[in-house]
Amino acid sequence: MSLIDGILLTLVNTAVCLVLPKLLSVILATQTKNIVSAQPVMESQDASANIPSYVDVVS
Repeated sequence: MSLIDGILLTLVNTAVCLVLPKLLSVILATQTKNIVSAQPVMESQDASANIPSYVDVVS
């Protein structure tokens, strides 16, 4: 292997190591977003209606 082949292989390896993690994170983020959006949304009840009042208001 000549010096040029070694340099070319190093540059290709560097490009792959820099691009591949970003590409994988984009792909996995879209899959995660699809999974999260597919889950049913639970609506909460009105919290103020369920809290009893123990404070006496004196006027």
